[in-house]
Amino acid sequence: MITLEALQQAITERIERYNQTDFPVSKRRVQTIDLLECQNHILAEDINSPFNIPRQNVSAMDGYSIAAGSALDADTSIEIVGESQAGSPYTGKLTAGQGVRIFTGAVVPDDSDTVIMQENTNFAEIRESIDKSQPYHITLTQAAKADDNIRKQGEEIAEGEVVLQKGKRLNPADISLLANLGVAKVKVYQPLKVGVMATGDELVAVGQPLQSLALAQIYNSNTPTLKTLLAGLPVTIEDYGIIPDNLEQTVATVTTAMRECDVLLSSAGVSVGDYDFLTTVIEQLGKINHYKVAMKPGKPFVFGELLGDSDNKLAKPVLFFGLPGNPLSTLAGTLQLVIPSLWRLSSVSADDMPMVRTVQATLDNDVRKSAGRKDFQRGVLSQNSDGSFTVKAFSKQQSHRIKQLSQANCLIVLAKDSGNLAAGESVTVQPFPWS
Repeated sequence: MITLEALQQAITERIERYNQTDFPVSKRRVQTIDLLECQNHILAEDINSPFNIPRQNVSAMDGYSIAAGSALDADTSIEIVGESQAGSPYTGKLTAGQGVRIFTGAVVPDDSDTVIMQENTNFAEIRESIDKSQPYHITLTQAAKADDNIRKQGEEIAEGEVVLQKGKRLNPADISLLANLGVAKVKVYQPLKVGVMATGDELVAVGQPLQSLALAQIYNSNTPTLKTLLAGLPVTIEDYGIIPDNLEQTVATVTTAMRECDVLLSSAGVSVGDYDFLTTVIEQLGKINHYKVAMKPGKPFVFGELLGDSDNKLAKPVLFFGLPGNPLSTLAGTLQLVIPSLWRLSSVSADDMPMVRTVQATLDNDVRKSAGRKDFQRGVLSQNSDGSFTVKAFSKQQSHRIKQLSQANCLIVLAKDSGNLAAGESVTVQPFPWS
């Protein structure tokens, strides 16, 4: 049974080969989408700035823009002959000893080389008596230097400069940058197509009535969970529904999915029961790279790849992730293994991979654990007034407990060889992405 860390490394190495050989970036389709739709998509081209930022010399302060050649000593008197506002620049000429009232972000006149903060003038004393319809005088209350308080043309971004590189995962700050540059459409890699299926005769789709059958039926919660967990990734999801415990139907559905998708995810059907057919089908249509991982919950996890049958080989492998059926097992496996893998498959740059957030917290209660598997226990994480964290583990940690899963806001990460822990010990905690 492979450790979680070894499995994560094995999957990463396989995806690197997949991205370089099976489905390299050069083969990825590109699509153009609206700026407001591009968050978390992967940029498919470098973005060059169409102009300088700032476009002209602009003021960094509210104050006065002083003509080049003017004296800038304390007690110097300057004649103010106009105003420059953001979007409405002063268009006249200035000579030494003159200046204009200027506001933050307004264009500095061409023949001005200094902006004086209004706090460094006698503006506060004379503001009530100023008649803006004619020139008036201000006095500097302290010395200034040429180029003070001016943001120079192109000092932040030069025209033609690469501001975002291909492979960038676009975030709200990137969208702000692109909007500032007037970019309305963005070329991104077409999202991966991810197939999702659930297996089991006992499952009923949400929205359909449960039949009596001695209360044996349950709703399929894993597919909605998977769709929600993957909602922020650059993927499109194809739902193949609920597959009954039937070998022929399992073969038919997996065959259809592998011809239509880049990745296939399943929940349940990967254990060793008499009616768990998925592992058999994956071996028929491809291969299983790893089966069973030393994590709790989520031990019967399958990582494999579909290659097609003897009559119809696939142009590229379809990577397969088989998740256990219990809700917490599905969630833990998706967070630890599936989501990082999908990001890597999306061709995101290495420096832009989303981070798994962890914090150190003090246990609020005793925790029971058996050595042998890395354990992810549900808990409630709280932050103290001093910024430190405390976490309380639920007393019952069975992977089928759906109410506790909803009440939790984190997973407590307990090392493979760890045993029981006592209240007051420090543990690593992964807050849920939505908490």
